[in-house]
Amino acid sequence: MKMFSPIYISMAFLGAFIVLGAYACSSEPDEQKIAPTVSQPGKMALALPEAQAYTGAYIDFGPTEDDVTLEAIESFDALVGKRQAVIGFSSYWAKQSFPKEALQVVYAYGAVALIYWNPWDGPPAGDMKPDRFSLVNIVEGKWDNYIDMWAQEARQFGAPMLVSWGLEMNGTWFPWSGFFYGGGRPVPGTDPPLFQGPELFKKAYRHVVDRVRAQGADNIAWVFHPNNTSEPDEHWNRMANYWPGAEYVDWLGLSAYGKQYPNTEKWTEFEIVLPKFYKEICALDPDKPFILAEWGVGEFPKSGSKAAFITEALSRMSKEFPRLKAAVFWHERWQNSDLSYSNLRVNSSPQSLAAYRKEISNPFWLDRPVLKGR
Repeated sequence: MKMFSPIYISMAFLGAFIVLGAYACSSEPDEQKIAPTVSQPGKMALALPEAQAYTGAYIDFGPTEDDVTLEAIESFDALVGKRQAVIGFSSYWAKQSFPKEALQVVYAYGAVALIYWNPWDGPPAGDMKPDRFSLVNIVEGKWDNYIDMWAQEARQFGAPMLVSWGLEMNGTWFPWSGFFYGGGRPVPGTDPPLFQGPELFKKAYRHVVDRVRAQGADNIAWVFHPNNTSEPDEHWNRMANYWPGAEYVDWLGLSAYGKQYPNTEKWTEFEIVLPKFYKEICALDPDKPFILAEWGVGEFPKSGSKAAFITEALSRMSKEFPRLKAAVFWHERWQNSDLSYSNLRVNSSPQSLAAYRKEISNPFWLDRPVLKGR
């Protein structure tokens, strides 16, 4: 099926981005034969494919999730039999830097980055409770110089990128979670009541986006990225209460995992993991595209079949979620505090790898980013 006539691009970073691929003809005036360069910031954007979605992955990029290497990406490609259109990795505020080197690798490879931009001292030393990058400090402007610097470098880098700021805010495992800032206590004088935790998060989110945009970094597409389930599972902590407004969001996103931990979770089928939460987040805005910004499942054969989970997940994603335009698989193995292991890698067993390879070969999954003029 012919979707549209955008530009299929393979890029290399040599101080600027050079188009290596062929261009399709187009009658659309905004689809230009332009590669984003430092002198043309924000001229290109990630296109939304019709009846298809981008395949992507986070690929075990080390303890701070930012050791991005071409070797790791290409090894994953060889493993699954397909290239990636989106590569996810983290950028922690503790480093007080812009992830230029990681981005150079991603764009030289030919993908678009999904950056999890986390206001945290970060793993492995980071506490789960608010630290120097608290929402209060962000709203009060104490980190404005860093935000401005990050935005300026993003603008200068020029290429389109997806940014998920303050992800999974409706949980209790990150220090920017609403749980730590008054949670469900009502904001005085509001009727119906607004809730202190979500309201402070929204202020911080808007503050960050406003400052980044003020620096001209219009090559960033902002991803609103809650967890599928809320912890605690209470009304005040639902994702809708954290919604910063349509003008601050370009993509709707979710983390949606199956069983990750051997001793603290029950096996969860895909039917419970995504469908109702997809509907919940899409209800926040009628038009914005959806990205499954993180998904995966551990290998626990005594609990359930990872291969069957992967088969069902990828098959149903290709058929049942019309606003799904990208999905990022979380390929990682780690040791837990009780010395057990969580193995979410796609090759945690031959059966799981075979299931992933088979389903991801579906032409529904695009292995190249498609760019168009802004």
